[in-house]
Amino acid sequence: MKVGVAHKLFLALLTAAVLSVFSAVVIMQWNISRGFLKFINSVEQSGVTNLARKLEEFYSSEQNWDLLRRDPSHWNRLVAVSLLEVGPPHGNHLPDIPHPEQRIPAGPHPNNIPDDSHGLMPPRMSHNFDQRIYLLDSNKNVLIKHAEVIVGNTMTPLLYQGRVVGYLGLSPRQIISDAPQQRFLREQKLALGLTAGVVVLLASALSLLLARRLVKPIQELTHATHQLAAGSFAVRVSATSHDELGLLARDFNALALTLEQGELTRRQWVADISHELRTPLSILRGEIEALQDGIRQPTTEKINSLHSEVMHLVRLVDDLYQLSLSDVGALTYRKSELDLVSVLEETVMSFRTDFLSKNISLELNFPEHGGVSFFGDSERLHQLFSNLLDNSLKYTDSGGRLQIALRVDNGSVTIDFSDSAPNVPEAELDRLFERLYRVESSRNRLTGGAGLGLAICRNIVTAHNGSITAQASPMGGLWIRIELPGASS
Repeated sequence: MKVGVAHKLFLALLTAAVLSVFSAVVIMQWNISRGFLKFINSVEQSGVTNLARKLEEFYSSEQNWDLLRRDPSHWNRLVAVSLLEVGPPHGNHLPDIPHPEQRIPAGPHPNNIPDDSHGLMPPRMSHNFDQRIYLLDSNKNVLIKHAEVIVGNTMTPLLYQGRVVGYLGLSPRQIISDAPQQRFLREQKLALGLTAGVVVLLASALSLLLARRLVKPIQELTHATHQLAAGSFAVRVSATSHDELGLLARDFNALALTLEQGELTRRQWVADISHELRTPLSILRGEIEALQDGIRQPTTEKINSLHSEVMHLVRLVDDLYQLSLSDVGALTYRKSELDLVSVLEETVMSFRTDFLSKNISLELNFPEHGGVSFFGDSERLHQLFSNLLDNSLKYTDSGGRLQIALRVDNGSVTIDFSDSAPNVPEAELDRLFERLYRVESSRNRLTGGAGLGLAICRNIVTAHNGSITAQASPMGGLWIRIELPGASS
């Protein structure tokens, strides 16, 4: 049988509740028994206090303990009256203690206790009280006792004119043996047990509800994960709480969104590559079939046209290869200390003739103090600058200009490429670095590339721990800004 998380959580919560209730019941039952016994002993101690006062009055009248020693019934009456002052039972009336002149003659009684002595005791307090109390003289010699005198037991001193004339002691109860008291304890323990049972039932219901509530988001996540694994990237889960489960739900939604965007990008990527490859291949196929059918002659112009389409395919495949290597981290970077200004100047020099032929002026603004030291790959940086210069060369109108500025600020270098019209719509600036993305209003297959140059630039800058952004140029064109860390002049 498969045990789910809800059942495990329910059993864990219920076990914890049952153990807590059981421990509380055991401790409370022990405390009730112990506390009730202490209560009974404290009540009986009140009777001892009253009896001590009676005995002091008796000694003040008799000046000795001889009468109590000879007449145990007088002792029993003193004990009974003392207990009645603690709390006599309703309707119970005991005779007064006789005056010493009205003494009852002592007679032979077993254990010096008259047969009716227990009848003088209040029923609720008389359980062996007279058997557990004892009287000692000033030297702690036993005068009256019916049980063993416990060594170290607390005794009440009896005083007459400031001196001790005797001691009164009571052996405390060790167990509760009275039927009413035992019945009271049983009723309390039964009530406690019933309360514990009700608490356990309530804890069971609450544990079941809590387990289902806690497991519900997990079940929702499990179902959504199955859908995600099956390829349904549009699935989402509700994230209403702010705990760990809510955080997990939000992370799941972020993961699903990333996978969905990745899938859309992959499909767009495949479609764009197919489209980019189909166009030159269609042209090549048409030209070659025309030559095969004799419709066109293999002139130098036609062969150059075919060669141009082949080179377009070569550049496209090479860009795709470079981009794929960069994406998987397999693009080789051989970094070393270099002069960033020298790398940029060499790249600009290789494009200067092309810019002059298109009548685009180049404006360079480099640090006057000389070179800028940077730790990077000169070949990849040259590729980065070449792509940006080629991009401006292709999409800047004839007669325009390109400004290139490099400056160092607080250990980082900033390089700006800003050209003149045409511009790029502001809504499309953030998409310029996407693969195969081209702004239709300014790019076409005859003058532009496949839309991979800026994507490769972004990967090169990222590999150097930098950032690259695009914004509108003040001259009406495109402004590309590169920020690289760790440079020094």
